[in-house]
Amino acid sequence: MRRTIAVLALISSGAWAEFRASVVRIDITPDRPQWLLGYAARQSTGVHDPLFHRIVALDDGRTQFYLVSTDIALFSPAFYDEFCAELKKQTGIERKSVWWTVTHTHSAPELGPPGLAKAFLAGRYDHEPDWEYAKAVKQKLIDGIVEAKGKLAPARLRVGTTRSTANINRRSRDPNGKIYLGLNPDGPVDRQVGLLRLDRPDGTPIALIANYAMHGTVLGGKNQLISGDAPGTVAAYVEQKLGAPMLYINGATGDIAPIYSVYDDFKRVRIAEFNVLLGDRIVQAMNTLPASAAAVKLEAAEEYLVTPLKAGLKWPEELAAYITPQSEVRLPLRFLRINKETALWAAPLELFCEIAMDVRAQSKVKNTFYFGYANGWLGYLPTKQAFSEGGYETTTTPFTPEAEAALKQAVLARMK
Repeated sequence: MRRTIAVLALISSGAWAEFRASVVRIDITPDRPQWLLGYAARQSTGVHDPLFHRIVALDDGRTQFYLVSTDIALFSPAFYDEFCAELKKQTGIERKSVWWTVTHTHSAPELGPPGLAKAFLAGRYDHEPDWEYAKAVKQKLIDGIVEAKGKLAPARLRVGTTRSTANINRRSRDPNGKIYLGLNPDGPVDRQVGLLRLDRPDGTPIALIANYAMHGTVLGGKNQLISGDAPGTVAAYVEQKLGAPMLYINGATGDIAPIYSVYDDFKRVRIAEFNVLLGDRIVQAMNTLPASAAAVKLEAAEEYLVTPLKAGLKWPEELAAYITPQSEVRLPLRFLRINKETALWAAPLELFCEIAMDVRAQSKVKNTFYFGYANGWLGYLPTKQAFSEGGYETTTTPFTPEAEAALKQAVLARMK
């Protein structure tokens, strides 16, 4: 499988200065009913808990990098590109410096045009998007990035991991071997929580980044209250304990659900239990992370993996930048190396957990974390085996069975 490489290094001339960091949290809760994304089309009737942009800025003296976690289900890569163009116009900041991820809560508003989702689930998008809300969310993010840049201050970084049993495989199998969405205790699941803690030189916290794979589907399709679901609930809980913002960065969730899933409403849902199953694990670990090196060096890059498009799929015109003239998908992959011990990689995918776990097992970098739903959404990327088994995820993918091997090869080559 061939791949097109366009490495966008963020290194400029000059010596490294003292590492700096900052964080900003901005409320993006809508003030009027919205179409909610994640299940069949439905409009919100109220707000249960607020939604936020959480933005971390990092600066090693040569490279500035911005990581965003937003309480939204997903958005089109074309919407990300529009945001980046406006960001550069207003601030001069390049798109390669910003990773915009979402928590994937299914109880938050749609954001912009449906993109590739309409190719799979057209019946959900017969209504017009709320362009005014989408515009406001983009501008708030630009303003937040500017604020974060202005707040950069000396910082220290600590990195480590813990584990949580808050998630479960969701590809259930009936007696005839048919795969359907459910709960599968015997299926593969990634229970690692990746943690990056930013502190001031005196040890007081700036922010925490928690990377964990879990669909934002504790609440089901009957819920009409806006909510950050379990990711938002856990982030708010940890923030109270930490005294600083926490960015929930979802992982490879393609075949992973929360252990309590698709409840009708907040009267029945056991959402607070995630504060124990996941939140308390994060709180316990965040105070015992190993001390960071005195200096922090950041290196970032981007590659495009070119891989075949599934036969018969009509590609949306708005995503022309992500398809080749030969009708192959151009899948953007992002990478961030933090010193020698930590490597982050990201893609606009609902990746099956086995793929991310295999990359992590083969990586020579001590802390290897996958950030999912990054810079848009290009559907599910299942394992080759899952394609042969069938199921919902294999019908909502633009990829072919060979994509798994091609992706792992490209990522591991970059890790080296």
